[in-house]
Amino acid sequence: MQTNAYAAQNAITPLAPFSFERRDLGNDDVQIEILYCGVCHSDLHTVRGDWGPATYPCVPGHEIVGRVLKVGKDVNKFKEGDTVGVGCMVDSCRTCANCKDNLEQFCEKGVTFTYNSPDKHTGGTTYGGYSENIVVDKEFVLKIPENLDLAATAPLLCAGITTYSPLRYHNVTEGQKVGVVGLGGLGHMGVKLAKALGAHVVVFTTSPSKVEDALRLGADEVVNSKNADEMQKHLNSFHFILDTVSAKHDINAYLLMLRRDGNLTQVGVPPEPLLLSVGSLIFGRRSLSGSLIGGIKETQEMLDFCGKHNVTADIELIPIQNINEAYDRLVKSDVKYRFVIDMASLKQTA
Repeated sequence: MQTNAYAAQNAITPLAPFSFERRDLGNDDVQIEILYCGVCHSDLHTVRGDWGPATYPCVPGHEIVGRVLKVGKDVNKFKEGDTVGVGCMVDSCRTCANCKDNLEQFCEKGVTFTYNSPDKHTGGTTYGGYSENIVVDKEFVLKIPENLDLAATAPLLCAGITTYSPLRYHNVTEGQKVGVVGLGGLGHMGVKLAKALGAHVVVFTTSPSKVEDALRLGADEVVNSKNADEMQKHLNSFHFILDTVSAKHDINAYLLMLRRDGNLTQVGVPPEPLLLSVGSLIFGRRSLSGSLIGGIKETQEMLDFCGKHNVTADIELIPIQNINEAYDRLVKSDVKYRFVIDMASLKQTA
């Protein structure tokens, strides 16, 4: 099936129109017309080779919301016309211990990511959501709650599950005090989800200009992390802190905010190692951990939770023709808070 898309041909040239063939529909497959695709910072990092050499041409995009066009003969969970989502993964071995624990993102034999991964069906590379359509195994397709705005739902497939998973794993519940470090694409989802779970939410930011927005998004308090007096007031008081910052920063300052047995989970990926003072952990039996997206079962749970609480991302909708400008703005953190591509615009590309 011939498919129009936007792709990067190398690490330095702009994304541009590209055409390729999707695989034929298999018995267990779902063919999806892509309506909206979120723009994740990892798209930019992958395309520009920041995380190591990519495979080109590269069609990014793993925050996909679309409409079912066809289903294979062994698919009964979805039907033509259903609104569905596809996140960061499209396959895994399904037999290892992690897959059996519904943690496909940690597949011991190697998860198949939605783009820039070896594709067992074609022998080539997977192509993502900056495209007209996609064919995905039924086990990696998700149901989208009917009440949610579709464009604003797209970022839930990565930013949503990336922040929901650690909140759930560490049992964040009503009445707990939760910190969110950084107010970007991930941070703003962390605030919304922690608030929906009933937590008292405190945002840590270095940008005074973000105070008003943090409160609008649901934060109960905002702390300027450059202000020593403000930080001092919150020592030893948090049950859980979600750190979304992907730049170099002093993680020990936030570890000291945790109460006894509190946890800080890192989901931002700084380019350089962070300096850890072990005493920040030992005194207070605090813990530091990381988290990577979430499994398919948990991603569906997250979508259902967002449907129940009417939680979506704050987005700026763009045509695909503006993707290179969006990447440049993403580098400057000039978006509130996620770009989403209206894939109908792809039809305007000759």
